[in-house]
Amino acid sequence: MKDKATPISEIVAKLPIGQSVVVKGWVRTFRNNQFIALTDGSTIRTLQVVVDFENTPMELLKKITTGAAIGAKGKIVESQGRGQDVELKAEEVVVYGEADPEKYPLQPKRHSLEFLREIAHLRFRTNTFGAVFRVRHQLSFAIHRFFHERGFYYLHTPIITSSDAEGAGEMFRVTTLDLKDLPKNEDGNIDFKQDFFERETNLTVSGQLEAELAALALGKVYTFGPTFRAENSNTSRHLAEFWMIEPEVAFNDLDDNMDLAEAMLQYVIKDALEHCADDLAFLSDRLLEEEKNKPQDQRSEMSLIERLQFVVNNTFERLTYTEAIDVLMNSKPNKKKKFSYLIEKWGADLQSEHERYLVEKHFKKPVILTDYPKEIKAFYMRVNDDDKTVRAMDILFPGIGEIVGGSQREERLEILEKRMQEMDIPTEEMYWFLDTRRFGSCPHAGYGLGFERLVQFVTGMGNIRDVIAFPRFPGSANF
Repeated sequence: MKDKATPISEIVAKLPIGQSVVVKGWVRTFRNNQFIALTDGSTIRTLQVVVDFENTPMELLKKITTGAAIGAKGKIVESQGRGQDVELKAEEVVVYGEADPEKYPLQPKRHSLEFLREIAHLRFRTNTFGAVFRVRHQLSFAIHRFFHERGFYYLHTPIITSSDAEGAGEMFRVTTLDLKDLPKNEDGNIDFKQDFFERETNLTVSGQLEAELAALALGKVYTFGPTFRAENSNTSRHLAEFWMIEPEVAFNDLDDNMDLAEAMLQYVIKDALEHCADDLAFLSDRLLEEEKNKPQDQRSEMSLIERLQFVVNNTFERLTYTEAIDVLMNSKPNKKKKFSYLIEKWGADLQSEHERYLVEKHFKKPVILTDYPKEIKAFYMRVNDDDKTVRAMDILFPGIGEIVGGSQREERLEILEKRMQEMDIPTEEMYWFLDTRRFGSCPHAGYGLGFERLVQFVTGMGNIRDVIAFPRFPGSANF
């Protein structure tokens, strides 16, 4: 069947009754040797293909099983069945690829997400993951469009790096050395001079530092690329490989940074609501069913769609870390010792339960916290005049807590060098970063958005491993 296929999304949107079309996709179900529920990935909806079983060879009908790839040609007619407006009355059916019903693991029933992670190479074919990855695409496209419309330049920062942007040390090493016969120096340490790059190199944890270099020449840049963290964590919030969006803007201060991040988040979520309505409605219903199995006190007060509208329709509340600590210390959960981590004094590192309380219970809107204690933040954040806090910002969302972290960057050479020394970050190796403060330094700001965290929020998926195609986590690097 060489005719060009019409996407099912186009057919269900335009309802071209009476037109002759070709569709190609995969069989979701086949009932009574007559009714095929066909999906082609273009929409959450299936198209019913009605087969003339009396004039179709039994040998062909036996090949039409769940998972089989087929093509069908015929006319679009008004449907007599429930749940669909139109169907295809097939005049010709071709089976491109069979799927042995005894071995095909995705039978038409509900599968657990844990099981589907084990067959991640096939889970795209389910309704849930089809919806998740269509939404992921739309969010990615909207992010690029948002920055392009505002005059940003898309920068590809290196994946292989010799710097640790976060200073955490949890990085994957890159080497071509023979691990069975490592070259050593006279002092017994590994001689990296014999390695490919003649120095220690790792997979990047962030493109921020390199983006700063470009921003201080091009004005406005953003990165959108893979980052890696060798944190031995098996929680539902962590991945070893994930994607980051990191804009950097010359001459921006913290207020400008907050304005940009708020506008970006509202723009891309509104875009998903507009262009992924069917998928989000399906994911919202799915989440509602999932919530029924949770204890009453753990259920969300908002549906998925309401949560997204909550972000789009509210101006984000802005307050300092110090003000937030006062709110939390005087809150009922803290006074009645219902927080797992009690807030007892200024300087505490806020946990997800505290962030969610501020958003969902106290302010009832997204929150941006600023001016954190410098001891719990990175070396590159601008130190305030009190010498106790830095010009940092975190954006907090319902259900998920922190979704964006950023700051006004420290542009003053002497203070930046002092901070690096305090945090044991080698200034000699970071000469290239410090040079931007030596030559034509200026105020600038930026932030980081973990893309999977955003997709998780928009789709309502509970585990971050379910919003990336092939999740990498401790003990798992399949496919």
